[in-house]
Amino acid sequence: MARAQVIDIELERERELRVVYDDGVTCAFPLLELRRACPCATCRGRRDADQPAYGGAVISALGAELQGNWGISIEWSDGHSTGIYPWDHLRAWWDAGLDGEYARRE
Repeated sequence: MARAQVIDIELERERELRVVYDDGVTCAFPLLELRRACPCATCRGRRDADQPAYGGAVISALGAELQGNWGISIEWSDGHSTGIYPWDHLRAWWDAGLDGEYARRE
């Protein structure tokens, strides 16, 4: 089975990242959950040590940048910007129900 391709992206800087895939699925990722699940080495290391990657309650996105055709990086209001969120990982997380378990496994 071919993986779904991203056909549209919309960043609502105070609320969510929406990703539309060519199989008709639209995923809406709350920014706070994305920040807590940051895939960068520093944040993953913190989660591996049972520490939060982000401990604040409010976050916004200052901007975002496509990383080729495989993902997106987000510049966060807390100054963090090193995580790249691959489209395949975001889709798998969405399909798993956004319960946080997928993000912790990464």
